[in-house]
Amino acid sequence: MEALTKKQQAILDYMRQHVAELSYWPSIRDIQAKFRFASTNAVFGHLQALERKGVLQRIPGAARAYKIAPEVSADLSETVIRYESPSDDQIVNFEEVKFAGAIAAGLPDYTESSGVLSSMQVPIAAGSRRRSPESFALRVRGDSMIDADINDGDTVIIEPGQPKHGDIVAALIDGETTLKRLIKQGGKVFLKAENKNYPDLMPVNELVIQGLAKTVMRRI
Repeated sequence: MEALTKKQQAILDYMRQHVAELSYWPSIRDIQAKFRFASTNAVFGHLQALERKGVLQRIPGAARAYKIAPEVSADLSETVIRYESPSDDQIVNFEEVKFAGAIAAGLPDYTESSGVLSSMQVPIAAGSRRRSPESFALRVRGDSMIDADINDGDTVIIEPGQPKHGDIVAALIDGETTLKRLIKQGGKVFLKAENKNYPDLMPVNELVIQGLAKTVMRRI
């Protein structure tokens, strides 16, 4: 059986604990609230990963019904879990976006990329426009943006646009790249972390905004 990520293991542990304490499985909304996911689609992504890795098994002939694999938890393997899948109007479309390496979400650092490294599939929200072909994806390194719910290992989609006060941006500050919130205040323009343990960043010579962080994709 393929190893679980820390988040997948935490979800599985929560499901077991919920059954042990309340005698029934947590709902999709329960899992979303417990782990503070932005949408139920994130929950389904984790459940699909658990199914793919053999932790959850579909019950033949039963719609949207699962059980925990006996080798994972023998005492729960006969208990049926039923989860409603997203309705047709929630079906997510995808588009291809260039992946350009990593960006520091800590103190500024030299970017790990040197141009486009590959591409990745990125969801398009229902009713949303397609992204500019100049958009690109960066993997986040560090914890300076955790209070904006951008965590180490997440992927941010950077899009072109006119930066405004308060936007989260990919920026080149004095030759080094970082992900921060843009602040325009009292004639000064600087970068602010979303973590009290990090200082504001004041440019000495140069501040170039490379793009706006419009989408965050959580690693599962």
